[in-house]
Amino acid sequence: MAETWVKCTECRKEIAYGAMYWQCSVSTCNRSRMPLYFCSVPCWDSHLSMVRHRDAWAVDVRAPTKEAWAQEQANAEPVKPLPQTPDRPPPGAVPMRSVSGPAPTPIAFRSSPSGSTAQVSATPPARRVVGDASPATAATVEGNVTLSSTYDKDILIVVSKLKKYIKDRSGMNCSDSVADMLSEHVRAVADESIRAAARDERKTVLDRDVPKARR
Repeated sequence: MAETWVKCTECRKEIAYGAMYWQCSVSTCNRSRMPLYFCSVPCWDSHLSMVRHRDAWAVDVRAPTKEAWAQEQANAEPVKPLPQTPDRPPPGAVPMRSVSGPAPTPIAFRSSPSGSTAQVSATPPARRVVGDASPATAATVEGNVTLSSTYDKDILIVVSKLKKYIKDRSGMNCSDSVADMLSEHVRAVADESIRAAARDERKTVLDRDVPKARR
């Protein structure tokens, strides 16, 4: 099996050296600092919901060979670090985040006759959650995604096509209430698909997220 060149930006599938992949036709998606690579057209289509291009299409490209890629990396100019400014910390610095709340409880120590110190009280500061968790975080922490329960329970089935299918398949008639029950099944399958996409940290539900149909 060929070695991996890069991973798909959307689904993280490996793209091998010399394999076909897709790029976005919009130049802003192909910047040298953060280029986008897609293993398939559906993965390219998934990123449109976030970037919202007015006019774009998928361009099929062949990945370089391992030797050509090594040569390209050797000839590439090193990236120069940005100049340090008051609002930009130096490389390697840990950014400090200001969170309102009470100051941590100080830790007091007491000296013993032998000269050593003993801890008197050490109450750790309470952890605070700032902001709401994303769907991906909820899927990782809770193993699930909190779905909104405010939606219209519309019929998601084309009733005429459903009746025709049952009639052609078995010669039986179909009650209108069957569409309500099937719509509930469709909503349950859609919820499972949403959770599967969240576990992969995607904002687009793909065909592989839909559970397999049972026969």
